Amino acid sequence: MRIDIPEGKDPIEYVWGEMVPGIGPAASRYSMAVYAHTTLGLREFEAARLRVAQLNGCAFCLDWRTERDGRTVEDGFADAVADWRTTTAFDPRTRLAAEYAERYTVDHHGLDEDFWSRMGAHYSQLQIVELSMCIGSWLAFGRLNHVLGLDTTCRLPNAPSPGAPSPKVSSPKASPAP
Repeated sequence: MRIDIPEGKDPIEYVWGEMVPGIGPAASRYSMAVYAHTTLGLREFEAARLRVAQLNGCAFCLDWRTERDGRTVEDGFADAVADWRTTTAFDPRTRLAAEYAERYTVDHHGLDEDFWSRMGAHYSQLQIVELSMCIGSWLAFGRLNHVLGLDTTCRLPNAPSPGAPSPKVSSPKASPAP
């Protein structure tokens, strides 16, 4: 960990709340809003989220699986996300979500007219904005946690730490997430 945490303090609560009380709680609310208010389908949501997690290297985000109405993506989904170009497991929207997440994360200047044409054929403008805001949240906060070494101690209230069984959000209106 890159930040000294006082004895007995939760690293996430200390860094995100106590160290920067004017920024951390607002960032946390943004992160929570991505899960609580999304209108995106679970598979495209998770494809984008997992691709950002893979590129960020955030241990907690890689272990996380979003759950909605008792459903999560299938086992092997993360492997399909890593192979989004060639997998047969994705429909066009899910493939585009993974592609957009990757390009947004590593080459946002390379988002050309061909890409936007394909996005527009499968997503409304509202959905593109929403997906962009979700990806931005995951990119910023997952990378922040990884860079500061918090991703190995990251946990949600009443959720296990990384290395324990994957935490889940029980519905899109439940808890904040990575």
